[in-house]
Parts: sequence; structure tokens; C-alpha cells
Amino acid sequence: MSRGGIQGFQEDRLSQILAARRLTQVQLASMVGVSPATISKWRAGTQAPEREALERLAGVVNVTPEWFTRPPTEKVSLPLFRSNASAHVAARAMLEARLEWAQDIAVALMEFVDYPELNLPTRSFSDPEQITPEDIERAACECRDLWRLGRVVVQDLALAVEGAGVILVREETGIAQIEGLSAWSEVLGRPLILLSADKDNGYRSRFDLAHELGHLVLHRHIQRTTDRDRHKLMEKQAHHFAGAFLLPAETFASEVRMPVTLDDLLLLKRRWGVSVAAITMRLHALGLLDEDGKLALFKRRSARWGGKSEPGDGDRKPEQPRLLRRTIDLLVDENVMPLDAIPRHIGLAAFDIEMLAGLPEGFFQGKSNIVQFARLRTVQTNAEERVGQDSTVVLPFRTPSKT
Repeated sequence: MSRGGIQGFQEDRLSQILAARRLTQVQLASMVGVSPATISKWRAGTQAPEREALERLAGVVNVTPEWFTRPPTEKVSLPLFRSNASAHVAARAMLEARLEWAQDIAVALMEFVDYPELNLPTRSFSDPEQITPEDIERAACECRDLWRLGRVVVQDLALAVEGAGVILVREETGIAQIEGLSAWSEVLGRPLILLSADKDNGYRSRFDLAHELGHLVLHRHIQRTTDRDRHKLMEKQAHHFAGAFLLPAETFASEVRMPVTLDDLLLLKRRWGVSVAAITMRLHALGLLDEDGKLALFKRRSARWGGKSEPGDGDRKPEQPRLLRRTIDLLVDENVMPLDAIPRHIGLAAFDIEMLAGLPEGFFQGKSNIVQFARLRTVQTNAEERVGQDSTVVLPFRTPSKT
């Protein structure tokens, strides 16, 4: 049976845009000027919009009409969210859709560049019950060793993560309760991490990134579950990994003088880039604080500073992703693609690409006052290019395929 309308309309794109824009079918129907039943038929694939309706649809959700005819890329693996509360169902769907759009951007750019080679520890755990504290400590140490970080303070975790081949996105989501999420992309052959930029707290953001890294390393082959206890265990393990990675046992423990005070912890916070709360948990994990000592410190912290904020929270700016941003800038600087052609090539709205790639607002309207990034340099055949510990990223270009 012919469904009529535009040929090749991808109903999955409609579901994706509803999630990404946090719209109901009724709201979208009102905006497009059709009935909710029509939206339902479009979404079910039993009917496709006519050209005029498609143009109105694309206009109200701010994508190109042609975007609705592009088959979606293969979905990322199901992310693990810190909150499984039913109140956050729409929020989780929105963030999953944003992560899929980040995948779309990375896939589109991958036609022209080679991303850094994936360089993460591999673990094959199939059940979180298999994972011991010793396993987590070893995985965190192996990750540092692979990245040649030693056991010192990590100066820029975002740079290190991108250098290991992970696609990192940091954007304002409007959902303060969900700090981040991560998933594996089969089409990219690498994982993606999306961090919330709603809280301008570099200490929290850094720990959130290490937490998502823990999920990618420890839980890649573990099936996602709604079981509360199993979910809670996986979250606890990711927290343990983040503490072990950011505060390595050998060197961090040697800097702690017991009994520790809150003022001591504030000094450690500034040095290691980790909150007092996370440091307290790490001291407990290392056996330097027993359960009573940990609880006593948290009570003193709460009485002195309140529930969540700590002194100096604004001292450290969140670390920023660079990889997608500099890739787009290189495409323009090297005349691989005109500035205004990039959103058309990807199909998303310019402002969505700007947010997901960490570009300045209005970037695609012109490059005046835009900070220039690293220039492309000549590379040897098969040379391995990685993100180093400095602030320069060099991406070797492939020869663009002819269209």
C-alpha cells in the first residue's frame, strides 16, 4: 500500500526531533498546522508529509527538509543514566537524541579527517557483580599508563580523553539533574560522551567526565537494566573509577596527613582539581578514613558550607572539548568546504552544530572575531597523530571523496 507524500521520508527522524526538541505530537501538530493524527501517521510510517507540509515541519523544528529523508545512522548503545526516575523520561530521550546528533556530526566530518586512534583499556565484564574494587583500581591505573599520564595531577582531562579517540561534547541541556551520559557508536568505532554545561563548576564537570570514562571502560559489555540495585552498583563503580583515576593511590595518599581537616581538603581540592566530597570518598576507598570518619567529615562539611556547594567552586573553569570544533575550523581554513556548506552537509541547524561542536554562537554566519586554531601540517604516510599534552590538535586529512 502506497503511503503517499514525500518519497524516502524517515519516520525515525521525526521521533528523534520530537525527543531532541522536547515536543509532544500535539504541540508539533499545532506548530505545523496539521492534526495530531497526521503527526501520528507520519511517525508510524503509514503516511508521509507532502512537500509543503514537510517544509513547514522542517521550518518549525529548525532542520533542513532534506534531513528528514536521510536514513538515521545506527543508534548508539543505550546510555546509562544516573537517574532512572520516571520524571526524567523525556529528559533522557532528549539527551539520547542530542548524543545521536553528535554522532551524525562526527560521522559527517569523518569523511575528511582521521580521528585519534581509540586508546582505552578493554574489559569484558558481563555483570557488575564480577567487578571488584581491585579491578577498578587496576583499570584506572592502566588507563593512565596507556595515556602516559604517570601518577601526577591530570592538567586537562578533556584533552586527554579526546586524545584517546573519544568524541566529547559539552553543552547546556537545561537538565541539571543529569550531569552526563556516554555510549558506544558502532558506526564511528568509538564512544561518545555528552557532559552538561549547565553548572559552571570545573571540579564537578571534571569528575563527571571521569565517571563517564569509568562506564566506558568497565561497563561496555554489561546490558543496561532498570533494576535499581544493579543500576546503583554500576554508578558506585563508575564513581570509584573516577576517584581512582583522578586521585591515584600511590601519589595522592602520600600527600594526605591524618587526621585530615576541611581546610586540608580545600588545599588538596585546588591541587588535584577534585571536590572535597570526592576526596573524602577517595580517602575512604583507600582505607585512610573508616566509615565513622567519613561520615564525620561529611557532617562537618555540611554544617560549615551547606549541602552541595563548596568554597572555591568557581575557581576552576570547566575543561572544554576541542576535537569537533577544530575539525570544523580546519575544513574551512584549508578550503575543504565553505563555511555555509557545513550545516547543509550535516543537515542540522547551524545553532545545533555550534552547540554540539563547542563553536562560538554565530560561527556559521561569518568567521570574524573567531579564534584561530591549529593549522593543518604535512604528515608522513601512516603517521600516527594523537592529541598530546599540549593545546595543539593535528588531524591528518584524507583525500575527500568525489561526489
